Amino acid sequence: MLQGVDLACVRGQRRLFGELNFCVAPGEALWVSGPNGSGKTSLLRMLCTLLAPEAGEVRWRGKSVRELGEVYLAELAYLGHAAAVKDDLSGLENLRFALAQDGLRVPEAALADALGRFGLSEREDLPTRVLSQGQRRRVSLARLLFCSERPLWILDEPLTALDVQAIDLVRTLIATHLGRGCVVVLTSHQEVDLSGVKVQNLRMVG
Repeated sequence: MLQGVDLACVRGQRRLFGELNFCVAPGEALWVSGPNGSGKTSLLRMLCTLLAPEAGEVRWRGKSVRELGEVYLAELAYLGHAAAVKDDLSGLENLRFALAQDGLRVPEAALADALGRFGLSEREDLPTRVLSQGQRRRVSLARLLFCSERPLWILDEPLTALDVQAIDLVRTLIATHLGRGCVVVLTSHQEVDLSGVKVQNLRMVG
């Protein structure tokens, strides 16, 4: 479903990677690992069309993602390394706003339930500026509960600053998504326990 063909990335005067190839089939995860500065986030941004490759191309279902344009973007869910939340909005408001950008209107009760599953019960109405880094991250991750129809998930360090319960929930969501025949690409400095599913490990060395 997802291919990288002879991808190269140059940032400033530095070549992060070149001639990078991979192919991810339905139901597979691609775990991108490596030291800081090796190009992990740059690769994920490339997969989201936020960064153009210096050479090569990304393909989805055999076609260039640049040619597919909005058709491709409508099939992916991307969560960046930073918690993309607005400080003055509550967890509920942030989640509602993020889903609205995806074209989804979700009942208030469902939003509260999603935040509750991530351990934010009784905190969903607080402005996110008073939440811890891990709690802010969970507000962003709650969006995944509504993204089952998007066959490609691209997750940059989804387990950062999470407690054991939240990590287990994220792992379960990833495994369930892969079980639907979808694709997940993720970076993580932590071991990703995805027993029973196929995981490719792409090690970036810089």
